[in-house]
Amino acid sequence: MARKSKKFAGVDPAYLDRQKQSLMRTHRKSVFFNQQELAAIDEYCRRFKVSSRSALIRSSVMKHVLEGLEENHPTLF
Repeated sequence: MARKSKKFAGVDPAYLDRQKQSLMRTHRKSVFFNQQELAAIDEYCRRFKVSSRSALIRSSVMKHVLEGLEENHPTLF
């Protein structure tokens, strides 16, 4: 029995490149934490074995932002 090719049929490589490029993070923001806030983040990362604090903070912020936008979406009437 012959093996199937692992090529993605029908997916344009240029499209995949554009999609990957659009997801690149190019904008930097800085956040300052006090001692207690940083200790809480470190404890959370230690307890739940989080390897990337930046990914944790980014996902938490984006979750809050997207929920806020969803709750307060514009209405027509």
